Amino acid sequence: MTQSTYRYIARSFRATLGEEGQALRHERLLTWRRDHTVTRLEHPTRLDRARAIGWRAKNGYLMVRVRVRRGGQRKRAIIAGRRPKRKGILRMTLAKSLQRIAEERAQKHYPNLEVLNSYWVGEDGKEKFFEVILVDPVHPEILADPKINWISAPSQKGRVYRGLTRAGTDGRGLRWKGKGTERMRPSRARNRRDIRRTQTKVIP
Repeated sequence: MTQSTYRYIARSFRATLGEEGQALRHERLLTWRRDHTVTRLEHPTRLDRARAIGWRAKNGYLMVRVRVRRGGQRKRAIIAGRRPKRKGILRMTLAKSLQRIAEERAQKHYPNLEVLNSYWVGEDGKEKFFEVILVDPVHPEILADPKINWISAPSQKGRVYRGLTRAGTDGRGLRWKGKGTERMRPSRARNRRDIRRTQTKVIP
């Protein structure tokens, strides 16, 4: 059975993750560590993945690589007496994923663009690397393309901060349905507000 070009590209990238591609992977990560936190790219590292989540080789699209430090929050040790469990140092993890943080950093670096999606490209013991796709919502080619001109709508402004990307919907629990997700829609904050209103309502 014949396979597409993107299938071969995906296979070659997976080969760099094993023992055979260890040298190439280490060389690649060594170069990425020396770059800026947000680095603009000429073309995506994983062309198959970029095409699958919306990237196109045309004007109006921008690809950047973002470096994010791994692990939870770093907290300073307090001086007052407490047992270690109550010091608030360990296991202080964010509710957001590192991929969402990478998308938000890319958005802050390019405030006139909108984040479309992102994907993982590599990691080491200290940091993770993601490639983020950004789109210019006022570019003439974007406005003329019916497949992507929806991103120019006012409702899509700042979409990455409201969890509207793929990583954002994952973090909000919107990719699951059924038992256990009753309070995920329209959002957890909305459900908490409704519960508080119901509890404080005085029944005559």
